[in-house]
Amino acid sequence: MTEPLFWLGLSLLLVSVSLSAALFMSIPALTELARAARSAEKLFDTLKEELPSTLEAIRLGGKEITELTDEINIGVKKATQVVKQMDEGLVHFKEQGSSLAKGTDRLFIGIKAAWQRWNLNDPS
Repeated sequence: MTEPLFWLGLSLLLVSVSLSAALFMSIPALTELARAARSAEKLFDTLKEELPSTLEAIRLGGKEITELTDEINIGVKKATQVVKQMDEGLVHFKEQGSSLAKGTDRLFIGIKAAWQRWNLNDPS
């Protein structure tokens, strides 16, 4: 048992058997890895074809949203101006109504005074 060539041969045999077993056991893993690589390649091809058009659509959508936002802002400003004008008109209308009420009160007071004066000067 002290033969070094025997032990060297036995060692080489065991190493080769171990490597063969490891290689044999890795075949299914390598097959799955190749399948995953093909799937990834298909995915990358699809992304290469679809991504530019998708990004362009997103860019155009962003532009449209910006334009709509600008239009909405303009509409809100115009609506605000209309509301301010209506508010000013209502204030003016209220002032005119108050002025009319005062004028009407003065007219009735004047008619009442004239009526009283007429009745005092009436010799009947």
